Amino acid sequence: MARFATLAFLSTAALPGAMAWGAMGHETVAYVASNYVSSATKSYFQDLLGDTSADYLASVAAWADSYRYTTAGKFSAPFHYIDANDNPPSSCGVDLDRDCGSEGCIVHALQNYTTILLDQKASNANLQIAAKMVIHFAGDIGQPLHCEALEVGGNDIDVQYDGDDTNLHAVWDSNIPESISGGSSLSSAKSWASDLIKEIDSGDYKSQAAGWVSGLSVGSADSQTSTALKWATESNAYVCSTVLKGGISAVENKDISGSYTTTAQPVVDLQIAKQGYRLAKWLDAIVAAI
Repeated sequence: MARFATLAFLSTAALPGAMAWGAMGHETVAYVASNYVSSATKSYFQDLLGDTSADYLASVAAWADSYRYTTAGKFSAPFHYIDANDNPPSSCGVDLDRDCGSEGCIVHALQNYTTILLDQKASNANLQIAAKMVIHFAGDIGQPLHCEALEVGGNDIDVQYDGDDTNLHAVWDSNIPESISGGSSLSSAKSWASDLIKEIDSGDYKSQAAGWVSGLSVGSADSQTSTALKWATESNAYVCSTVLKGGISAVENKDISGSYTTTAQPVVDLQIAKQGYRLAKWLDAIVAAI
């Protein structure tokens, strides 16, 4: 298993790819998480991040996407995804040994940065980085195309959206989320998170929420990895069932802002809600163990 001490000093070039969920999607995950963390968790991360506002998680949720394109942060580019070398739409699946490259992947990165927070041996600046990475990767791992290798996670599948040229990955990152929230602003994220919280508390997700965090554990590196791999595998399954259900030919060079988006919206809603709730319980488990 690749460890952070090894990964941190790699200088791999940032690979092409859009920002998973876009900033607004990551902020929505963070706002959902903020609603469910314990008071101890809220206090710990507000103190660590130096932000006592209600936006303390959301304000850093997209930071890792900027960091990956800096000289200091380019080593972290592969940490945002895992390249499942499966065969959608006929078969989907994540194999950690096969799919997590030597430069790292999101499953090991989530485990590594979680361990840094648990150990409490790093400098305050590095603990802040670890927190920002965990907050971000908990969102990334819920985006199906961040758990898929085909056509660079859909980046090389050209499509149109409302008449504009784009690619399939970008549509899942931003266009579909914004079609649900109504925009790309912080206020859009807050509003969308509020709707999802209602569904978790008293709506369609109420009966599912406990299952989302079943088996969640930060008790060991192995349990952290197992939990992250479970999340990645769930996301990857949607590549076969929804993202590329009809194969590449069903979407390539087509405008997918109509019925395709309508079909995809419930999956995006679910994944954002699920990862926000999971992030809350993950952060709670970290703080409880410190």
